[in-house]
Amino acid sequence: MQEDSLSRRQFLLAGTALAAAPLIGAPVVARAAAPHVLPPLPYPDNALAPVISAQTIGFHYGKHHQAYLTNLNKMVEGTAMAEMSLEQVVRSTAGVADKAGLFNNAAQVWNHTFYWNGLRPNGGGAPGKELALRIEKDFGSLEALRKELFTAASTQFGSGWAWLVEEGGKMKVVKTGNAETPLTRGMKPLFTIDVWEHAYYLDYQNRRADYINALLDKLINWEFVGKNLMS
Repeated sequence: MQEDSLSRRQFLLAGTALAAAPLIGAPVVARAAAPHVLPPLPYPDNALAPVISAQTIGFHYGKHHQAYLTNLNKMVEGTAMAEMSLEQVVRSTAGVADKAGLFNNAAQVWNHTFYWNGLRPNGGGAPGKELALRIEKDFGSLEALRKELFTAASTQFGSGWAWLVEEGGKMKVVKTGNAETPLTRGMKPLFTIDVWEHAYYLDYQNRRADYINALLDKLINWEFVGKNLMS
């Protein structure tokens, strides 16, 4: 996988050739052999180590994320949804009983791509001044936001996601189960933590809290959060 990884510059250049997405780092659609393609990682597969190992990236991105994408393309093939953007597929299938399988795969493709872009090597630390002011306004302090993200991620029962979102002009933390996403709830996603076991089990086994703490301290991409907030 490492040989196939693109540099961040290559990733950005590749992105300009695809259709624009409404959120920074959101999945994009290319009209290629299949309606949807797997976006390249914005960093080499070993760049997040030791917090997230290359082995975990290999299974999480190369197997799980790819499988959702493959399933999605099979499901939309020959239908009107093959012409929709990924976000349109997610929104149009949410809550539709006979489209549950399609929603699950489409939403998981979107969620995972958003997750990868919310991380970066040597991340964490303090956000930029403008974002820091918004965090202080909406949460009281950066530490209070961190505590809410940790609590949401650590208390999500079973598989799911913890999210930093904006709704009604205010940032807040929410969590979703399985493939659910704030996109279908009228919220703007800003950042997410994947707490499906495949996100951390090879590196942390059942120590989900250790994974969450390490991710928040060392990998969160505040620039990505700020761009989403201001978009």
